[in-house]
Formats: sequence, structure tokens, C-alpha cells
Amino acid sequence: MASIFTKIINREIPAQIVAEDENYIAFLDIMPLVKGHVLVVPKQEVDYIFNLEPEVLSGLHLFAQKVAKAMDKTIKCTRIGVAVIGLEVPHVHVHLVPLKTMDDINFTRPKLKLSSEELAEIANQIRKGF
Repeated sequence: MASIFTKIINREIPAQIVAEDENYIAFLDIMPLVKGHVLVVPKQEVDYIFNLEPEVLSGLHLFAQKVAKAMDKTIKCTRIGVAVIGLEVPHVHVHLVPLKTMDDINFTRPKLKLSSEELAEIANQIRKGF
């Protein structure tokens, strides 16, 4: 069965996509830790990051860097934090989280519930950074 991320890639379910190329996609987390929390995903469905082929793994990080730089330009934060947990969805994904404090990347705290309008505005803001 396809992961929820594959369904986003295939446009079977909606997402606020901020960047995409032939191999990778970046979209807003719908249950973010903070406003602007982005997930960067390879289009190839692989469960565990260290099972990616080396060129896919390096490409994922280079694509994430481009997204993080766009986020840096458009979101007020100290820096963009990076996390790979790999337990929530069986499809490799990198979390890019705008940070003001260490607690902003604490995955045990309650997630935000943003409206679709708020998510759309944040996505538009990040896209302006490219």
C-alpha cells in the first residue's frame, strides 16, 4: 500500500507543496511543531533513510538545503533545524523546522493545528524565497 507521502506525490491527497523536482518534494507538515515546519521527501518510496542509494540520499540533502535557504529568507527564526526520525510514516522524510529555541524541535510536545488558509499563506511565503 502506498504511503501517505506517495499519495501526496501522486496528487491523490492535497498538500501545501513548497518545492518539487523530478526526484524530491517538499510540503508543509499539517501537524507542525511550529509554523513553517516542512517535510522533504524523496519521490522513491523507501522506508528507512539509510536504505536509500547514496546518490538519492545526497540528492535529498541537497534538495533540503535549497528548501531551508528559502525558508531562512522568508520565516523569522534563528535557524532551520533538521531532524530525521523515521517512525511516523514508512517513507523517508526530513523535517525542516524553523527554530527560535531548542524546544521548537521537541517532537514530544503538542502539535499545532493550523487552518488550511494559514498553511496556504505559509507555503506562499516560503515559495517566495526561491
